[in-house]
Amino acid sequence: MKILQIAPLWERVPPPGYGGTEAVVSVLTDALVRAGHDVTLWASGDSLTLAELRSVYPRGLRTAKDVSDATPYEWVHAGAAIAGAKQFDIIHNHAMEPVMALAGLVNVPMLTTMHCLITSDTRVVWQRYSGYYNTISRAQFSTVPPLEKPQHAGVVRNAVDVASFPFSTQKDDYLLCLNRVAPEKGTHLAIEAARRAGRKLIIAGKVDPVDRDYYEAAVKPRVDGRDVVFLGEADQRTKRELYARAACVLMPICWDEPFGLVMVEAMACGTPVIAFARGAAPELIVDGETGFLVNDVDSMLEALGKIDTIEPDCCRQHVEANFDVPVMVEGYLRLYREIVGAPATLAETPPVAPVPAFYANEAKTAGAGAYKGAM
Repeated sequence: MKILQIAPLWERVPPPGYGGTEAVVSVLTDALVRAGHDVTLWASGDSLTLAELRSVYPRGLRTAKDVSDATPYEWVHAGAAIAGAKQFDIIHNHAMEPVMALAGLVNVPMLTTMHCLITSDTRVVWQRYSGYYNTISRAQFSTVPPLEKPQHAGVVRNAVDVASFPFSTQKDDYLLCLNRVAPEKGTHLAIEAARRAGRKLIIAGKVDPVDRDYYEAAVKPRVDGRDVVFLGEADQRTKRELYARAACVLMPICWDEPFGLVMVEAMACGTPVIAFARGAAPELIVDGETGFLVNDVDSMLEALGKIDTIEPDCCRQHVEANFDVPVMVEGYLRLYREIVGAPATLAETPPVAPVPAFYANEAKTAGAGAYKGAM
């Protein structure tokens, strides 16, 4: 099959540090090449891939110091990718709306993976998009507003290359918060939980310009270099080392996160995760077996008291069975074949990995405590 993969231009593929979408695109693209498919990847020019690489810009836009407005580059990126798409059997779009807006210009079926949520502004594109789309969790699909044209092809969850994550049964005593430092990620709540538990917390994550005020007001004053340590953005090697040695990862998410690759990466290292039961978290964590699903800081503290009951082997095996690359690749190949074959009706939710029973009975999350000002 001749497959065109279109990645966002914002980060390199694979990303040197932060970049969940680009990490997924990387393992998917290389696995498709290894499986014998003819794959072309549109991404930043510094990307590393087994596929044929095409690009309009030499590096990821986030690290390009001479770029003040990414939008024109994203337009050119989308236009160039679509202009050369006629030779392919299918277009797999990970760059979202800029590519979707051009889908009607080429007679090649397109599958868009919804890596983000639809907003009031991007909805105008979705209402006019006639292709297919997939969600990366059932929770994400529940957020999709009524749409007339695009057809939901199913759920394919993100994956990690499990073999590349070091497994360890020997843990240090520190807790880990590895994410963007942002109010919706609940960094301030991770600090609160660690301090109340009397545990050391290591924070590793980037601070985007839009989140600088939050960092300065809610995080930086609490960083003392001893009990609360801030490392900044972690590269791929550093984050794996942090995951493998952490007692557990804290994910006090304050929004309905559509996936949460950090949770899967941590469990791949044999490290349990304590997360607020929002978004896709109940689809990723098996409550009481690979971590704990909680509703607030008080219940997070209670779960910390039980963290030693989680077996590292159970965490690793759960990820291998449900979130390793072959699972995701087979899911996408199934969708490609169905779309190219143009069935009368695609399955609304094709078979996916089992969801923990907790998800079916999930109580509505109460008061996750979003950041509201200086603390």
